[in-house]
Amino acid sequence: MTRSGIDLLLLSVLLAVAGGCQSASMDDNASPRVALWNGRDFDGWQLFLGDSETDVEDVWSLRDGVIHCAGRPNGYMRTTESYGDYHLHLEWRWPQKPTNSGVLLHCQLPDQVWPKCIESQLQSGNAGDFWILSHSGITRDGTRYEDPDNPYVHVKRRQDSSENPPGQWNVYDIYCKGDTVRSVVNGVEQNYGTDATPSSGFIALQSEGSPIEFRDIWIEPLK
Repeated sequence: MTRSGIDLLLLSVLLAVAGGCQSASMDDNASPRVALWNGRDFDGWQLFLGDSETDVEDVWSLRDGVIHCAGRPNGYMRTTESYGDYHLHLEWRWPQKPTNSGVLLHCQLPDQVWPKCIESQLQSGNAGDFWILSHSGITRDGTRYEDPDNPYVHVKRRQDSSENPPGQWNVYDIYCKGDTVRSVVNGVEQNYGTDATPSSGFIALQSEGSPIEFRDIWIEPLK
């Protein structure tokens, strides 16, 4: 083999090694995103209603890659797995008159209306509020929101409403890291709290009002 041939061979080997290292680096940085909802059925979710006489299939249904919730009676669909340290992403919209719903974070058993958890509010006009349910707790700006005598404690969002008009899709990004909770509505940070108790648990979507739709629900671990 000539000297030029050897040089070309060495160059090919170096390029192959560099390409392999780049691919490994890209793989190392790949998003560990996991779909919480598979778009087909309710596998991985538990459907719960406060009214045991109502069929859950009359409240929760699937059409065209979208979850449809009738909004009544009160209840929720929750993950069957418990989570902590995550970025939760979902989209929601009101197909009819907007009323009330929410994303329940760090839900504890037993299933009930309402479980011990921290709610990131979806009520129309108030998305981003926190509701501290069933004697959970959170601190914001040095103020502790927890009341042993009141199972419903309100923590209002920081900014004016950043919701889209009814009928349009909205984006919720919720970051739970350690004992902190941060709620972002359509790119606007609406709330942030620390010392959350509990700080891990199930994730649930509420039935509480009028019809609401959900899609594109995924979770990404936070390190």
